[in-house]
Amino acid sequence: MNGPAAARGAGTLDAARAWDLLRGLRTEAEADVAGLLRGTDGRRRWRDASPEAHVLADRYLPLCLAGPRFTFAQLGQSLDGFIATRKGDADYVTGAEDREHLHRLRALSDAVVVGAGTVVADDPRLTVRACAGTDPVRVVLDPNRRVPPRRQVFTDGAAPTLWVVSADGGRGGGATDAAGMNGVDVLTLPDSAAFAPRRLVHELGRRGLGRVMVEGGGVTVSRFLHDGALHRLYLTVAPVLIGDGVPGLGFPGPDLMRDALRPPMRRAALGEDTLFELDLHTPDSGEPVDGEHHDAGQAGGEREQPVRHGDGQPLG
Repeated sequence: MNGPAAARGAGTLDAARAWDLLRGLRTEAEADVAGLLRGTDGRRRWRDASPEAHVLADRYLPLCLAGPRFTFAQLGQSLDGFIATRKGDADYVTGAEDREHLHRLRALSDAVVVGAGTVVADDPRLTVRACAGTDPVRVVLDPNRRVPPRRQVFTDGAAPTLWVVSADGGRGGGATDAAGMNGVDVLTLPDSAAFAPRRLVHELGRRGLGRVMVEGGGVTVSRFLHDGALHRLYLTVAPVLIGDGVPGLGFPGPDLMRDALRPPMRRAALGEDTLFELDLHTPDSGEPVDGEHHDAGQAGGEREQPVRHGDGQPLG
């Protein structure tokens, strides 16, 4: 006997079995069958589980049940707001617990999105290795085709890769086509305007990639945040001071503090690091479709989008 029914009759649920169950949950009914009972505070908890299993449910169940179309981002940075040193060294700003958290987020995603700069600088694999789970599709935003063809996302064959380029972006200094690349599909968008975050999310959804995680770098995450394309942001802050380097979040802000973003949030300890989970807002229901043009873009200028301001209370 396998699945939720087996879990219910197998005694105290440990962390490994809890994670296996969580990865398969997408509806409230499935959570009921898995033994996640809703308490008076509205949160679901396992009927009989280890403390570690309870932590996993509390942290990841809201994302599991967020629906088939959900866009979120993850970023790890220093106390003074940098994701790498001035020479680009990012190994490692945050600790091992945050890296495991990152891999769990990947395992709950259909696609993980990174900008060309991240692939050029870090040569990431973008696969699930620190926990059980299926690798997401790796989406590389490269309008000017400047990512070198020997980067791991193009050659290792560990997971499917979607290389997103622009028809008017030229050849740059990197890859020119997908010939010889292992498991790489090319998506050619008509122009730089098509790289607007909301349009990108819509295009990925058309390809069956509805649960989208924006992983990096700081410029790409900031563009998605500023364009109002994110439902949620996971921001991990490490107790380290870099002084100067590659900045994390950065976008046009208000003149007055009362107009600053203050979304509902909750926080948790990840070893010595602190995880902030920010509930941003639900993007407009009418997502961009073919032929629609927004001013904001991955390769162009950005415009401000209305973002709901919260009261800073923990997420329910």
